[in-house]
Amino acid sequence: MAAFNQFKTAILLGLLSALLLWIGSFWGQNGLITALFFAAIMNLGSFYFSDKIVLALYRAKVIAEKDNPKLYHIVKEVTQKAGLPMPKVCIIPAHHANAFAVGRNPKNSAVACTLGILELLDEEELKGVIAHEVAHIKNRDTLIAAIAATIASVISFIAMMARYAAIFGGGRDNERKGNPLELIVLAIVTPLIATLIQLAISRSREFIADETGARLVRNPNGLALALQKLEKSTHAHPFGISAVTESTAHLFISSPFSARGFLTLFSTHPRTEERVKRLKAIRI
Repeated sequence: MAAFNQFKTAILLGLLSALLLWIGSFWGQNGLITALFFAAIMNLGSFYFSDKIVLALYRAKVIAEKDNPKLYHIVKEVTQKAGLPMPKVCIIPAHHANAFAVGRNPKNSAVACTLGILELLDEEELKGVIAHEVAHIKNRDTLIAAIAATIASVISFIAMMARYAAIFGGGRDNERKGNPLELIVLAIVTPLIATLIQLAISRSREFIADETGARLVRNPNGLALALQKLEKSTHAHPFGISAVTESTAHLFISSPFSARGFLTLFSTHPRTEERVKRLKAIRI
């Protein structure tokens, strides 16, 4: 299953790249290069400083072994099994039960848990959560997310240029500029498709981290139970909807927001029911 999801990620990244080339053909080389420059600067900055930025946003405190021996030992045990260097261990002062991992590579990574998740889960469940987060570090998911975000940002930037061109004039040529259907596709539909593909990549990486983490600790049941508890806890102790949490929702092991029906297409995480089903199907 992990191999399938890796293939799915590659296909989705390929589709995103193809969409970029297609939209670039409308605007021309200069517009594409300009968009690539601004998107690369923005997302490279986020990639290299994401650990510091996100930890600061959530007031995460780096702890030593003496501060929380249980959590520290679990992180140490799991990272040793994964063959990775010890990441920073952080605690977030929030009652919302959740966790995330950040860092551009295994040498510059951190695993953060809220006070809520430490109170909610037993040791087996917490180990499953930590294994999932360590799997994100092992699989270089921060890099993959940065690549997807950069391509999607370029597409959105070009779409914005197309909208301004429609208002003030300009564009690659008069024939295409005068076609209202192509303009709608270029300015509105294309960035929406790019966003959907980017979110699909995020959901695919969650499935991979679930399986990788379950195999690291040789226990898919711990993570399955944890995910079920976390979903219920989200309704009782929400983080609160804000620009900050929406922009970083994809980092958490469980989405801080609830999405049902059609809205699941815009979710950064797969449905908990599907994740639990896949975990229970794993044979160790």
